[in-house]
Order: sequence, then structure tokens, then C-alpha cells
Amino acid sequence: MALNKNPISLVRQSAKREKTPDVLDAEELRRLLVELQNPARALVFLTAATGLRVSEALGLKWSDVEFGSGAINLSRAVVRQHVGEMTTEASQKPVPMHGELATALLEWSGQTPYSQLGDWVFASPKMNGKQPYWPETLLKCYVQPIAKRLRITKKIGWHTFRRTLAALLTSSDENAKTTQELMRHANAGITVNLYAQALTPAKRAAHLKVVEMIRPAAVPASVPLCSHAEKGESVSA
Repeated sequence: MALNKNPISLVRQSAKREKTPDVLDAEELRRLLVELQNPARALVFLTAATGLRVSEALGLKWSDVEFGSGAINLSRAVVRQHVGEMTTEASQKPVPMHGELATALLEWSGQTPYSQLGDWVFASPKMNGKQPYWPETLLKCYVQPIAKRLRITKKIGWHTFRRTLAALLTSSDENAKTTQELMRHANAGITVNLYAQALTPAKRAAHLKVVEMIRPAAVPASVPLCSHAEKGESVSA
């Protein structure tokens, strides 16, 4: 039987992106942070200022956040409530934490009932702190509604904030090596020596520049989650 159309015409034929993913500019990100409430505000600020993947941010415990030295250590990631190890050597490198970001995290630690060293930084009250929030819950209940209210029409997902950091670093003429280290990209062309210094002055300066661009002027109070229910699966190690 003859076909009227090529059966693979709708199949993607190339690994090339069909559409460039959206990124936010500094003003859009700042406006979003001003309006967001915790815990979403702290999580967005964290991912946008450091480039952490949301799975890495949700995998943080308070013991990983060194307020004294201004560094965040990475050792695990949480994907669909399953705890896993970091996949590459580059992804395990600590990231800098500027004072503004540290202040935001300290404010969140004072609002959450789960602020002990062994607690998840973004522990879910619905699960009695035994697992982190589901990222989709925070995105749908906090981030996307606020973006819509602010008339930000770009499609926003958690990876948007990581891409936005890369775009802001590039637009501010940061050194390519520094940008790659801040993004913690593993690349065959980059030698182990590039990661010898955990937190170089260049990485701290680049991180500070982005934080200064996006830091909000006000801190909204924390409010309960919207009625969008979180899933109840428990964390498996």
C-alpha cells in the first residue's frame, strides 16, 4: 500500500537543537527574585548564582554549606527522590558562595524547621524533612506563576537558571576557562590541572559579578506551598 507521506518525516534527524533554549537577562532574573518567596527564592538564587543543577542543589545538606569560608561542597544529587553520587570529577568541585547568597541561605535556614547540619537544605515539610522538595512543585507553585505575573514570557525550567549564569558570564567577558570551571563542565580538552585550585580568585570574582547583577533588593517572607500536592515516595540511597 502506498503511503501519502514519509513515515519518518516527523522524526528528529539531527542532534542539533531545533530551538535555542531561553535564558533570562539580569533584570528579568532580579525582578523574579524580588517577587519570589522562600523556599523557591533561595533555590532560584542558588542555582542562578552558582550554576548548580537543580538535582545538585536539592542534594545539599546544611553540612555542605560552609558559611565561614564562603564555599558550597558537592557530593550528591537527588533525581526523582533517588540519591546518587556526582557523575564527574569536575561536577564535584566546590563552588563559591558570595555574601549575598550566603545571607539568602541563612535567612532560609531561619525559616525552615530543618536547619541542622544533617538536614536537607531544601527539606520538604510534607515529608517531615526526610526528603527534599520535588522540583516540579516549586517550579509550578512559585516560579512559573510569578514569572507569568511579571509578564516574563520566556519558557522557564530549572535548567534555565544554569544557562542564564553561562550567558551572563559570557556577556560580561569572563575568561573562558573561568566560565567553564564555574559551570563545572567535564571536557576531554580540559586537563586535571585546570581543577587543581578548588576556588580561584578568578572564579570568586566572576561569581561576585553575577550576584551583583541579579541580587534582589527585598526579601519576601516565606509562605506555605500552594495546593499542588507533592509526591510521597521516600528517598532511596
